[in-house]
Order: sequence, then structure tokens, then C-alpha cells
Amino acid sequence: MAPIEVTAAPSYKRLFILLSVTLVSGFNQGLVLPLLAILLDQQGVSSDVNGLNSMALYIGTFSTMFFIEKPIRSLGYKKGIVFGILLAAIGTSLFPFLSSLWIWFILRIIVGVGDSALHYCTQLWIVSSSPAETRGRYISLYGMAYGIGFSLGPVGIHLLSVGEWAPFCLNAVLFLLVLVFVSSLKPAYPEHSAKQASSSKRYAATYRLAWFALLPAILYGLMEATMNSNFPLYGLRIDLSQESIALLLPALGVGSLLLMFPLGMLSDRIGRKPVLVACALVAGLMFLTIPLAGNQVAVLFVMLAFIGGFIGSFFSLGLAYAADLLPRDLLPAANVTASIHFSIGSLLGPGISGFGIQYVSTNSMFIMLGSAFTLFAFIGLLIRGKAAKPAEAASEAS
Repeated sequence: MAPIEVTAAPSYKRLFILLSVTLVSGFNQGLVLPLLAILLDQQGVSSDVNGLNSMALYIGTFSTMFFIEKPIRSLGYKKGIVFGILLAAIGTSLFPFLSSLWIWFILRIIVGVGDSALHYCTQLWIVSSSPAETRGRYISLYGMAYGIGFSLGPVGIHLLSVGEWAPFCLNAVLFLLVLVFVSSLKPAYPEHSAKQASSSKRYAATYRLAWFALLPAILYGLMEATMNSNFPLYGLRIDLSQESIALLLPALGVGSLLLMFPLGMLSDRIGRKPVLVACALVAGLMFLTIPLAGNQVAVLFVMLAFIGGFIGSFFSLGLAYAADLLPRDLLPAANVTASIHFSIGSLLGPGISGFGIQYVSTNSMFIMLGSAFTLFAFIGLLIRGKAAKPAEAASEAS
């Protein structure tokens, strides 16, 4: 049986390295999705086909979640991260040299599997080693790291002036750099109970106790994939330049960096649920009003930054909320479930919004996002949340 590491809080060295991995993974997604969307649009690929092709990354993410828990329990977090880095780096570096639409589809799946392994291991390692009273702050740091990378990613689009290979090469180099840091970490393994419940019982207990806390993952995936994959298409159709699109995409991340840590601290004080509900309501209403800004770049930047501020920590706060409701031995199941939810949202977003842009309305993506976040807020106002005691959750999982 693999040894179990039990700590009161993440060590500073380990936390820094995990946050670095998260930042580079965020940079990867922030760059590759809009970059590929622009390149395919320049090749004359329609919006709906473009959106469907971008779904491949999330097919990789989604499929990985069905088998990753058991290997990581045996191999540990470190080997899982190394595996993810190598897959993402190799897949990313091949894009400029293999230009077929279907080959790109396969490469996106490979990168998605790598990103999925990275996120699963870093999220679970940070959350499971964080004390409950400061969990919101630690997971907010995770979200901030991803947000920084996500914000910086689109800036790499400017490297196209050097060559189509340049942005992808930069991405691969960053992955290999963090691989050096990860190699210095000591192995650690997910915690599990002495009497391990069956998978079906563990997932059933996870849903029963934390279903609402796992919904933000769907919404975050829906938002991130839609904005990364289809906002460039929206921008081109309202006559924004590539430079303006590259400037606007980081706005969500910039906004999230301003409010992510304060919202994490606030959730430690008043609870995760009221923070999630309030942020969803504000962001949902703002999404619905974005079309009114037209192609005014400054106004769009401010509005997207505000939206990013309120929902940039949505995934991480939802995961922290689930950790409040569940015992430690159910956290791996919750992490897998959250990642599956994220993948579901990510799969739905580009396809639905790409179809909407092509056949319904240029503004349909914002109507979809605004409606989804507003609906979540109303569900949260209608239900009564109660933190389950670990003993209660453990009994339901046994």
C-alpha cells in the first residue's frame, strides 16, 4: 500500500511549485484555444465546425476523469503531474507541424488528457492538505495562479508575427521548465479510509452531500471554453481586430486576480454558498448586457474584467465548498466529479455557442452564459444549504 502523507497545511515550497504548474497550465489553455480558433478561421473553417473541433480538448479532459483516481492513488500526485506535463508539452509542440483538422482534433485530446492530470493532482494535493479554516485562501491562490496564466496566454498570439510555431514553442518550453521544479518534490498520495467503500457508494455520497457545491464546475467550464474558443469568432464578426481580441481575452483573468483572494477570505468568514450565489447573480446579469457595448474595446474590457472578478474563482470556491461538506476520504471522488462537471460544461460551451453564432445570433453566447449563471443563483436562493458533519458523510459512504 502506498504511504499516506498527512500535513496540517501545504509547505511553502510545494505550494509554490504546484501553483507554478497551475499557472503554466492556465497559460496553455489561455493561449492554445483562441490561437487555434483564429488559425482555423483564417483557413475558412466555419464557426460551428471550429467550435466542435475545440471540444476535443475537453473530450480528453472528460474521458480522463473516468480512470484517473485509481492510478493516482497508486502512483501518487508527483508522477501524475509529470505524466500530465509530458503529454501537454508534446501535444502542444506538434500543432504547427501537423496542420490537418482531424490531426488537430487528436492533438487537442492528448493535451486535454495532460491538462486533466495536472489539474486533478494539483487541486487535490492543495485542497486535501489545507486546514478548513483557511481552505478558501489556499484554493484562491490556486485559482489566482490559473487566472494569471489564463490572462497571459492570449498575449502569446502576438508571437504569430515571428512564426506560427513560436507561440506553441513557448508553451512547450514553459511546461518543461516546471517539470524541473516538480522533479524536486517528495512523493505524496491521496488519503483514503482503511475500509474503502465501493466507487458507486462514494460517488453517490458525494453527490448527496455536495451536489450544489459541484455545480460551479459546470458553469466555469461552460464560461471558460465558450470565451476561449468562440469569443475570438464573436470579436471578428463585430469587426474587432486580432490585436483587440488578444487584449480583451485576458480581461476575465485580470478581473479574477483582483477579487479572487478577497472572495476566498470572505468565504472563510461567511461561507462559500452566499459568495457563490451573489457572484453568479451579478455575473449572469452582466453577461446579458455585454452585447450592448458593441465593439467598444474599452467598455468590453471593463465589463469582462468585472465578470472575471466575480466568477474567476467559481471552480475553486465550489471545490472548497465541497471540501467543507465532505470527509477527506471523499475528496478524491469530489475532485473527479468536479472535473467531470467542468468537462461537461466545456464540451457544451463551444458547440452550443458556435452553432448559435453561425445560425441564430452573434450575441447568443452571452445570452447562454448569462442565463446559466442567473439560473444557478436562483437555485441557490431556493435551497437551504447545511454543512454536513464528517461523521455523517463517512457513514453515507460506507
